[in-house]
Amino acid sequence: MSLPGLVLFDLDHTLLSGDSDVLWCDFLMARGILDRATFAPRNAEMEAQYKAGTVSAEAFAGFYVSTLEGRTREQWEPLRREFLAKEIIPRIPVAAMQLVQSHRREGDLVVMTTATNRFITELTAQHFGIEHLIATEAQVDAEVFTGRTEGTLNMREGKVWRLEHWLAARGHTLDNFRSTAYSDSMNDLALLEAVDEPVAVDPDPRLAALALARGWPVLRLHPVGR
Repeated sequence: MSLPGLVLFDLDHTLLSGDSDVLWCDFLMARGILDRATFAPRNAEMEAQYKAGTVSAEAFAGFYVSTLEGRTREQWEPLRREFLAKEIIPRIPVAAMQLVQSHRREGDLVVMTTATNRFITELTAQHFGIEHLIATEAQVDAEVFTGRTEGTLNMREGKVWRLEHWLAARGHTLDNFRSTAYSDSMNDLALLEAVDEPVAVDPDPRLAALALARGWPVLRLHPVGR
């Protein structure tokens, strides 16, 4: 008897043509919520360090979660819905949506796993029809975002740790599934190595070289290459 399928999707640059965190900052700067003169250079530097694999998970996640500081979910809600409609949905490749839908039709357990915080990404997961989301958590105190993260960050080795604990809470381990992970980035190497079937999606140069060396499949979902 074959094992059920567990399918793990990274979000940014995998299912999405862009990075949710970077796009969120650009969106807030365009509306004057973040000061462009001071924030834009930091945003660009953080993105570059992430791609190079030189930024710590704490610095990366903390920088982007800080953008939520001082407002409640209710206060942010109209903006994050506008963000989804104007910045996220237009950047979802048709092939990415079709891939998710094909796994759902096959009855696989489909999970979106992302280093970006839950508040920004949960509407994106819903748009894909993905019920299960594992993401970095933003701390809330008295209903107000503090600008700090909470718990284990869902990045690099943290993605594996969070996945294992999520499965354990459901009474499972990875061994109970035929597991597949899709990602574009070497930052997800730990996750890709943890599953049965790693798939590089429009991979960054380092992951592309590794996928070639290890014989991992490479999938192209985006209309224009990196």
